Amino acid sequence: MAGIERPGPLYQQVAAAIRQGIANGEFPPGAPLPSEAQLIERYEVSRPTVRNAIAALRSEGLIEVRHGKGSFVKGTPTPPLTIERTITRTGKTFAPNHTPWEQAHEPTVYRTETTATSGPLLELGEGETLFGVDRVLIDPATGTRALHRVLIPFTTAENTPRLADAPDTAPEEIYTALTAAGHKLTWSETVRARMPQADERSALQLPNATPVIHTMRVTHGTDHQPLILEELRANGSQAQLAYRITADSPRALRAVRN
Repeated sequence: MAGIERPGPLYQQVAAAIRQGIANGEFPPGAPLPSEAQLIERYEVSRPTVRNAIAALRSEGLIEVRHGKGSFVKGTPTPPLTIERTITRTGKTFAPNHTPWEQAHEPTVYRTETTATSGPLLELGEGETLFGVDRVLIDPATGTRALHRVLIPFTTAENTPRLADAPDTAPEEIYTALTAAGHKLTWSETVRARMPQADERSALQLPNATPVIHTMRVTHGTDHQPLILEELRANGSQAQLAYRITADSPRALRAVRN
């Protein structure tokens, strides 16, 4: 069978071959796919197999079917929401220059522990106690949803007036409190794209086969000591991140230095 050598159900093999054609540019964005008859001949399969393969690719968001015209490779439009990740400071006030999010509901505050991922970022061992604060955010202009989490080590909360009693303080106000406690703040951030977990897919209302953008921002104090960790997760097909990078910043993805 032409172009098909992978194991698995036949329609998945056809879908994989077409997917590869999209990835390598044989079928570019906006271009029509070969007709059903051409795909049947090309891959030497039945019409139901081709239709099931097209349905699978459509559910993944790779193609669209236009009535009376056939199947077309979807383009790659600019994401409708730009999330500004730069932090600015005016006097004692900090302002993250991001979308004016609306909160879907009140923040959820809980106790948790460091993991194999969060522990190294906070320079703590696995199993150390933290405050966790989760927020579900909605961009009012586009309806794009995001999940924001703040992880605050107990040592940071104990040494920072207000945080021990109110860990759900807004991030920009946490920065102000940390500065008032004597810290000179800097930030580092990592960004990755990955497929969502089931709870993330539900909370973000993601279509099938849609990745999430996952950022992890550490606020550092004096001597680059990690103080808090923030995570932001958003629809990877509906959002893009923007940064202002300064020439004197030692890290490429660091926000504005205090």
